[in-house]
Amino acid sequence: MGSPGRDVLKKHLEFAREQHHVDAVIANGENAAGGFGLTTQTSEEMFAAGVDFITSGNHIWDKREFRSALDETDRILRPANYPPNLPGRGAGTFTVNGVTIGVLNLMGRVFMPPVDDPFRVGRDLVDELRERTKVIIVDVHAEATSEKMALGRFFDGAVSLVYGTHTHVQTSDEQIFAGGTAYLTDVGMTGPSDGVIGMESAAVLERFTNAVSERFAVQKTGTRQFCAAVATIDVATGHALDIKRINLRGLA
Repeated sequence: MGSPGRDVLKKHLEFAREQHHVDAVIANGENAAGGFGLTTQTSEEMFAAGVDFITSGNHIWDKREFRSALDETDRILRPANYPPNLPGRGAGTFTVNGVTIGVLNLMGRVFMPPVDDPFRVGRDLVDELRERTKVIIVDVHAEATSEKMALGRFFDGAVSLVYGTHTHVQTSDEQIFAGGTAYLTDVGMTGPSDGVIGMESAAVLERFTNAVSERFAVQKTGTRQFCAAVATIDVATGHALDIKRINLRGLA
């Protein structure tokens, strides 16, 4: 979330990778540039901090100058169920230590901008990814808990991990479904702990109390937080063996 989130990433991701013996890091970067969207500079900062692959959500279109870059990179995704004529792609792979990892980015439809059916689009792309690897990670960018969990159940046994993004609030329902898919409704936000889900409180309160829309700005002062989840995956089967949450608060 904005520059505070990128600063936390630079300070704490390397240690988290070492402490939890992490092989690959996937991060949602749709709020990395001033809280709205992604830029070439902010994405490069994330990669330099130790991120291997970036997913996104509805704010990926906020920086117009970055849209064309989505066609030029193979390390950044936009939700797959946006219209196919838009720049970028919604699924891809990368390789770490000889293991190919498939990544799928989907967006929900409940209380979200209108997009295609994430279940149908997701199923087709999962089938394609499974021809290349059994290790598949799915970022579901959605508002409704029920929709995220439904997608998790839908993909159970076909993918390794389904985790949610968008609400900025980490949930405590990490689990492994019967088919071997790890699940977490929302991985949470890395960035400022003060304010309202990363934004300065004043403008948010003005909107809620007086129905006046003010420009939001990222909370720059106060403590910060680092939220993540670590999944252990059997590369031979693609099944998850374990999932743990990371929630570090009160960071300087």
